Amino acid sequence: MNFSLSEEQSMLADSIARFIDNDYGFEKRQEIAESEKGYSPELWRTYAELGWTAVPFAEDDGGLGGGPIELMLMMEQFGRGLVVEPFLATIVLAGGVLQRAASAPQKEQWLSGIIEGSIQAALAFSEPQGRFEISDIATSAKANGDKYILNGHKNLVLNGANDDLLIIPARTSGSQSDQSGITLFAVAADSAGIERKCYATVDAHHAADITLKDVQVDAAAVLGEVGQGFATLQAVIDEATFAVCAEAVGIMRTMHDKTVEYSKNRVQFGVPIGTFQALQHRMVDTLMACEQTYSLLLWTAMLNTANDPDARKAISALKYQIGTAGRKVAQEAVQIHGAMGVTWELDIAHYFKRFTAIELLFGNADFHLNRYIELS
Repeated sequence: MNFSLSEEQSMLADSIARFIDNDYGFEKRQEIAESEKGYSPELWRTYAELGWTAVPFAEDDGGLGGGPIELMLMMEQFGRGLVVEPFLATIVLAGGVLQRAASAPQKEQWLSGIIEGSIQAALAFSEPQGRFEISDIATSAKANGDKYILNGHKNLVLNGANDDLLIIPARTSGSQSDQSGITLFAVAADSAGIERKCYATVDAHHAADITLKDVQVDAAAVLGEVGQGFATLQAVIDEATFAVCAEAVGIMRTMHDKTVEYSKNRVQFGVPIGTFQALQHRMVDTLMACEQTYSLLLWTAMLNTANDPDARKAISALKYQIGTAGRKVAQEAVQIHGAMGVTWELDIAHYFKRFTAIELLFGNADFHLNRYIELS
């Protein structure tokens, strides 16, 4: 297998790495996270100007034609910098649905603005009763002439406080957990009948719980075929799961490296704690976990690039690895830092919080272990 990056891929990774190192330090990140919007509109425009918001989309849609490898490289660096801008919510989730299901006029109306950085979007895929089963949808969409009336409740809508566009999976037929009968709707976020409760999440990102009360949309708001939205939704959630796993790998390696550096400088009993053999063994274990997880990430990226039949299974294997070996790396980093490891002022605590959120996002380790077994 050829694990070498192309010149364009290396340039992409290097450009984001330089941005993180020069313009997105921890104090800057904290300042942005504590702002009213929870992200920097100015930096988001910079992302668009640099072409980052266009990377995952096809050239026919105005994008740069990137694939899983490009997405992996970007998300790794975003993890290293603890980036709070809504790349996952707007580009991967909402943009992913539009790329797969939207008609040409719908792409012109919404996707072009997302790529240009002028439109924020959110995918309201989660419901309180659903746990990690994305087909468990109680939100209804009733046909009424040439319109649909939407009613229901969505929770933990990432970027739901700042979006211009809401993509809402709703049930037009079938029972609550059926995969058939799910229809995707593109709804303007300021539509009458949409109520939202906005909040900051533990990892300094922003989300909202959204209630739909007799929200009326035209039939032109349907993305793809009526009742056939599950396949698109599943593909997008799989891609997003892969993306946050890549972000988690960046976090894991950063936490390990910062812990090793701390152990060289923290003096106890007159010597650096990194000289203690017990701590050396633990840091070797975390290094091995980082390397194993990175290898699994590369394998998953290659299977998804090749559209291999085992691609979905590889994503679940990777997410399980993140939730087990990755958790061990994060916990060891906090513990070796001692009480400092949980303080607001130290970046390790914030890496740990973001990692914990990723661990539960799109299904925890148990969920993906079961899915891996089912797919096998």
